Amino acid sequence: MTDGSGLVCAYVLDGRGSGRAATATDIDALSGQQGLLWVHLDLLDPASRRWLTARKDVDDVTADALLALETRPRSVSTEAGLLLVLRGVNTNPGADPDDMVAIRLWIQPQRIISSRRRNLLSIQDMREAITAGNGPRTSGEFVVMLVERLAERIGNVVDRIEEEIEARELQSVEADPGTLRLQLGGLRRQTAAIRRYLAPQRDALDRLYRQPGPLFTDHEANELREQSDRITRYLEDLDLARERIIVVQEELLSRVAQEQNSRIYLLSVVAAIFLPLTFVTGLLGMNVAGLPGSEDPSAFAVAMLAMLALGAGLGVIFKCKNWI
Repeated sequence: MTDGSGLVCAYVLDGRGSGRAATATDIDALSGQQGLLWVHLDLLDPASRRWLTARKDVDDVTADALLALETRPRSVSTEAGLLLVLRGVNTNPGADPDDMVAIRLWIQPQRIISSRRRNLLSIQDMREAITAGNGPRTSGEFVVMLVERLAERIGNVVDRIEEEIEARELQSVEADPGTLRLQLGGLRRQTAAIRRYLAPQRDALDRLYRQPGPLFTDHEANELREQSDRITRYLEDLDLARERIIVVQEELLSRVAQEQNSRIYLLSVVAAIFLPLTFVTGLLGMNVAGLPGSEDPSAFAVAMLAMLALGAGLGVIFKCKNWI
């Protein structure tokens, strides 16, 4: 909506999977008897802050949590309701998936208030499901459906990371080391950034299904447990992905080090062969009287032949010792 109210959308759910859109003017007139009310706010609009802070039925702690700039996934259950903060991958155009988007929710049996600062496609999925008549029927089912959609997109990103790592593993033998190092470093940072939020999100879901409270039925609590296990599996996949990246990086460093050692070894062998030759040329090049052959025209040829023989002899010795 663009009515200056700070609303992204608002729906009154009929308990059968469908619902009707509500406007900012009639939200306060709606009662819990008319169905489950879902209000979704845009925190970039100052009107949303004014709307939340002015409500007497939302305490200051909850309002501050819904308006917070930086959040981490958590779940806090009180007698008044459930405060839930979740994270989803950033699928906005031009954004990095690891820059995860927060969705904040205040959940009560007959009312849900959610807020966001950036677009989240999982919320759009919920709106489309309500329009199609396949939406949530209760507040507990709303949480389950939202968590499922968040987890599905997280899983897609984790799968893509694993595919990219597999491609880098296949390229590790022939690819340019500098380019490959940059690519692996980016994947490693992306993996760490996603894992940073998935671990507390799993803990938040664990608390929900272990202490479900009155908002969730047994079936919904079991669904939350499945989603918690799903997030745990993604965490394990990310841990494995990180280890695979480390292995590829170590192999890459080992290959680079081996190539450098080979070059240094070759240079050392060449230097060892030419060291005595350099000594001889230095000795014969001294500008002092009494050098042998200084008056003999054939002395230069003899010296060259001697140095060639000395170099060849050193090469044969190194070859016999398997140094070259």
